[in-house]
Amino acid sequence: MKPDLAVHHAATRRKLLLVAGIVLIAFNLRPALTSVGPLVDDIRSSLALSNTLAGLLTTLPLLAFAIFSPWVPRLGQRIGNERTLMLGLAALVAGTLVRSGGRTLALFTGTALVGLGIAVANVLLPAVVKHRFPNQVGLLTSSYSTAMNVCAALASGISIPLAHGAGWGWRNTLLCWSALGLCAILVWLPQLRAERPEPARAVPDRRSGGVWRAPLAWMVTVFMGLQSFLFYSAVAWLTDILHSDGYSVSTAGWLLSITQFIGLPATFLTPILAARLTDQRSLALILGLIYTGGFVALCFPTPVLTGSAIVGIGIGQGASISLALAYMGLRTHNARQAAKLSGMAQSIGYLMAAAGPVLLGSLYDHGQTWRLPLFLLVAVSALMSAAAIAAGRNQYITGE
Repeated sequence: MKPDLAVHHAATRRKLLLVAGIVLIAFNLRPALTSVGPLVDDIRSSLALSNTLAGLLTTLPLLAFAIFSPWVPRLGQRIGNERTLMLGLAALVAGTLVRSGGRTLALFTGTALVGLGIAVANVLLPAVVKHRFPNQVGLLTSSYSTAMNVCAALASGISIPLAHGAGWGWRNTLLCWSALGLCAILVWLPQLRAERPEPARAVPDRRSGGVWRAPLAWMVTVFMGLQSFLFYSAVAWLTDILHSDGYSVSTAGWLLSITQFIGLPATFLTPILAARLTDQRSLALILGLIYTGGFVALCFPTPVLTGSAIVGIGIGQGASISLALAYMGLRTHNARQAAKLSGMAQSIGYLMAAAGPVLLGSLYDHGQTWRLPLFLLVAVSALMSAAAIAAGRNQYITGE
């Protein structure tokens, strides 16, 4: 084999291994969370938790996202994004093990560790994509966001069959996802050797005051937060809402899973379309109409409208998360800036999202009906649409 051809093949193998590592990390970003929603009743009964405290199982990782996300870019700059991602994977696996190993204290301690691990990957994956694939941000964002949602949907759908049908119980069902994290660690190991410094970048415009003072960055952040509010609220309570409409727990769990599977084409196509458009506002408007319509349909529990709700919410969930992630690259000039925007959006954004599951659980505890929580979801989806449109302007964030 000629030397140049050998070098080309080696570079191709390294790139494929990097893509495989990114996708495997993405596989781990949601199952540890979405597997909890269908099992909430089992966990609540086993540990005698209130609805509000059960909602904290979904909210606690979001609080971890909010607390640790601003610090992740700094750690990435200090020891490298690839090494920081490895630490995040280790925390995720450790949290999954701890969460399933005991009673209430272990459950919440492990859940917090899971949130820490996911926070690291949430922040740094957009930066790694921007750095390693600057001309393919849309395609790579599509790939890893789709991978993320595939596993999220799978975890929602198989939780009840594993816990009840296979007799694993909720602890072993949650535990099984640690195997996926171990696989990601093994595939990511070569990146610890392959890390390369980011190319020299232009001096930022200090007059803007940085990412945290950029209005466009705040629009991305609000969009990220409200779409996360909707996603995690649905993950936590959609099975209970559907169960109250007369569906069995198992059927409601599968409907939650189907909701996420329906969104996969939108998850994959949205960043690609966004990258090809010079202005994403029309795309954001269409997304908002579909998503808001889904929650409106859920307010009227007839078979036809429930089916429409599943489709609308599924498409909305899939498209909104991938568009929010695509904005991290499309609204920034370089990987360092993308990491800072990602840290900001996922800190403030997930702090907003953290209110969702607990707020909906509290509203239900107060009124013993899902009507008011559903009205809240409709209002939040409309606000999310406005933020997505504002963030879709053909502009770049200035400042470091």
